[in-house]
Amino acid sequence: MDLISTGRIDPSQILIAKKRVRSPGRGVQAYLITYRSQGLAVLGYYMRPSAPGTYPSLVYCRGGIGRVGMVTLSRILPAAYRGYAVFAPFYRGTRGCEGRDGFGGDDRHDVYAAIQLLRSFPEVSENKTVVVGFSRGSINAMQAARDCPEVGGAVIWCGVTDLLLTYEERIDLRRMLKRVVGHPVKDEQAYIERSPIRWIERVGVPVLILHSNQDENVSMRHAVSLAKVMEEKGRDHELIIYDGQPHRFSPEALEQAWDDIAAWAEQKVHNEG
Repeated sequence: MDLISTGRIDPSQILIAKKRVRSPGRGVQAYLITYRSQGLAVLGYYMRPSAPGTYPSLVYCRGGIGRVGMVTLSRILPAAYRGYAVFAPFYRGTRGCEGRDGFGGDDRHDVYAAIQLLRSFPEVSENKTVVVGFSRGSINAMQAARDCPEVGGAVIWCGVTDLLLTYEERIDLRRMLKRVVGHPVKDEQAYIERSPIRWIERVGVPVLILHSNQDENVSMRHAVSLAKVMEEKGRDHELIIYDGQPHRFSPEALEQAWDDIAAWAEQKVHNEG
């Protein structure tokens, strides 16, 4: 089933199960969702404000792979507190999900399906969806921004924009990358497909780039290089550099980043036109 489409869908096409779970904060409702992606049963968290109403949609693309970087409800709570209906896919092959995570391979369809499912919920507005990608999740978020017409803006947060650069910089990840993606020379095209900087001209929505000058997991080169290419190509973008933060921000910096995301989305996505 092709999930790259416009308009509302029947959630029964994708939704398998929706289970209420305990929320980490007041005033929001949280759910564990099982849904279909390319015929696989995959999971994700859904969170929304408890008050009746319609809410803009946001899909949060987690970082890491497998148990490393696994998304938590607390991670997406700030988005719900800012009035979003937010969905966070686990990715296939993770925590009971069928299939295998390809680190920006076929797992991108888990994000595409999540966008469609989220937008089918009656409490979700018909405004364009914001995708937020953290670390490796920036690959998935930018693939969605490229391929899904429902996406109105993308956020790259301490994100991988050039997987060949990651292979060069992160010696500790080379074994995993060879196993999951392939050899950077023999399988170069697989790395290019997972490198938004190499196909940024195919992304037609505004992009917010957030990074820290002290990130030791994903170097600031990823952010600065992407911003430079987008500037050269005349693409709508904004770059914010946070001072002194590690890859995972402190609670105070985390709140500031979410404030920056919400303000940017209000201007660039929700008030478009």
